[in-house]
Amino acid sequence: MDKYVEAKAKMRRWNPWLIVLIVLLAAAGSFFFYARSYYRADDRAVEYLVGSDKVKVSMIPEGLFLDGPGEGRALIFYPGGKVEYTAYLPLLCALAEGEDGIDCYLAEMPLNLAVFGKNKAEDIRDAYTCPEWYIGGHSLGGVVASMYAADHEDLKGVILLAAYPAETIKERTIEIYGSEDRVLNKGRRDNSDRYLPGDAVVEIIKGGNHAQFGDYGEQKGDGKALISREEQQEETVRLIRNWLDMVNNDNTASKNTFIAERWNGREEEATENEE
Repeated sequence: MDKYVEAKAKMRRWNPWLIVLIVLLAAAGSFFFYARSYYRADDRAVEYLVGSDKVKVSMIPEGLFLDGPGEGRALIFYPGGKVEYTAYLPLLCALAEGEDGIDCYLAEMPLNLAVFGKNKAEDIRDAYTCPEWYIGGHSLGGVVASMYAADHEDLKGVILLAAYPAETIKERTIEIYGSEDRVLNKGRRDNSDRYLPGDAVVEIIKGGNHAQFGDYGEQKGDGKALISREEQQEETVRLIRNWLDMVNNDNTASKNTFIAERWNGREEEATENEE
C-alpha cells in the first residue's frame, strides 16, 4: 500500500508543462515524417536541370530561374503540396521557349509545402526586376499563389493548374484542370467561382488528370489519364500562351469570344458527366 501511495505522489509531481512538451514533440515528429514523405521528380524532370539550347536554367536562392528568349514578363510558379519543385521543369521549360515564351521562377518551398512560403514571390520580386509579373501554381501551390495575388493587385495575371482561388482575386486569371482529375476537390472548386474575376478563363483538358502537370509519377487518389503526360503538358502550354496573348493584346472582342468558347467547353463536359 505504501508503494502505491508513493507512486501516486510521484505522478502528482509531474510538471503539467512537461506533459504538454512531450505531446508537442510527438506531434512535431509526426508532422516532420508526413512532410518528408513527398513525391520526387522523375528522371525526365531531372534532365532539365541543365536547361536546353533555348532555355537557360540557373539556381537562385529562391529556387530556379528559367531564362528563355522572351522578354518583359515573368511567371513565379509555386509547386504542388508535397511535390519536389523540380518536377515542374519540363512544363515550365516548354512555357519559356520561343520569342512568345515567358521566363519562369520556380520556387522551392519549405518542406515542399507552399503554405510555408506564401511570400516567396515577394522575395523574388524584391531580388529581380521585370516589367510584368505573373504568379501561378499547381494544386496547393496554386491555392497559395492565389492568396498572394489577392494581396498584390499589381500582378499582371494568375495561372492556376488543378487549383482554385481561396480569396477574391482581381487580376486576369486562367484556370486549367483535367477531366480525369480525382484529387481536385470539385465542390470547393465550383464554390470558388465567386472569387474569380469576371473575365476569368476556365479550361478543361479532356483526358488529363491531376499529376500530369508535373513529372513525379502517379498521385494517390488521382484518376487514370486518357492522354500522355507530354500531351497534357503540351496542351497546357498552348492554352497558357493563347491566354497570355489575349492578356497582352487586351482585345475585348477576341477576349469575349475566347472566354465564351472555353466556358461552353466546360458546360459540354458537365453535360457528358451527367449522362
